[in-house]
Amino acid sequence: MQLVLSENWTLTSGRDLPTLVRWAQEAEDAGFDSVMISEHIVLGQDAGAEGTMPNPREYALPGNQDPFTPWPSSLLLLASIAAVTTQLRLAAAAIIAPLRHPLVLARELGTLDLLAQGRLIVLPTVSWSRAEYAALGVPFERRGQILDEQLEIWELLWRQSPVRYEGRHYRFEDVYFEPKAYRPNGPRIWFGGSGMHDALIRRIVRYGHGFNPLGRPSTEDMDKLRSALTEAGRDIRELELVGGTRAVFPDSRSCADLGQALDHIPAQLEQGFTTFCIKPSQFTDDPHGVGDFCRKVIRRVESMV
Repeated sequence: MQLVLSENWTLTSGRDLPTLVRWAQEAEDAGFDSVMISEHIVLGQDAGAEGTMPNPREYALPGNQDPFTPWPSSLLLLASIAAVTTQLRLAAAAIIAPLRHPLVLARELGTLDLLAQGRLIVLPTVSWSRAEYAALGVPFERRGQILDEQLEIWELLWRQSPVRYEGRHYRFEDVYFEPKAYRPNGPRIWFGGSGMHDALIRRIVRYGHGFNPLGRPSTEDMDKLRSALTEAGRDIRELELVGGTRAVFPDSRSCADLGQALDHIPAQLEQGFTTFCIKPSQFTDDPHGVGDFCRKVIRRVESMV
């Protein structure tokens, strides 16, 4: 199970980051495999263009969140968690890669992976907010091309020094990149999204160690991914498939029923999904009860498998 530590502001303040670190420790003690922290660097008016979420415990989606929503640095938070845990995997999801230079971001990711001794998972994404890209001076329309070059550069940096690269967006000659990440081929890379578009499939096939979709992918989408992997000489069983829980809120103020949310796990297990995300604030209002919540989740999931 993977504990989602982002967006829990109905449980604690966005400034109370030590509490998130404590929850990560409690998750590890309870038997959780990993924690996830997502990111934005800034938000603009387009953050709430579709109206805010009906229940503040819902997941933040494109256009449904208050621009004042806190988004602390995911990598700094994960570094703090790495320092107080030993087995817990650290999922940086999603990293809006095109908003940083690939050499700078590779340095940050590689250092965090060394600190965590190979426990880092990175989900690079292009994200959705035009306002965020405009604020940072990055062309929104080119974000997919930028990400593709970044992935190429990271692959080179993890392998060798010196590295030279010439692309449309990045050019450099004979840079030495040391120390490298913990593993010879860098941190584990996941990809995800709301649809199985061609660019996503191409990135998963070439670089992916996992697939973390937004919502439940259709049978057709999974067949499309399976076929692309097979054509490239890969097996979908090489990928870690990341599912989730479906919180159903009775009204705009209340928590969801945990048992009802976990009932969706067996069907996903049959499809080959092995890791499942859950956000504590969807099911409890007690910031001091997250450890008990984690233990309850593990007991219930273990009874299903």
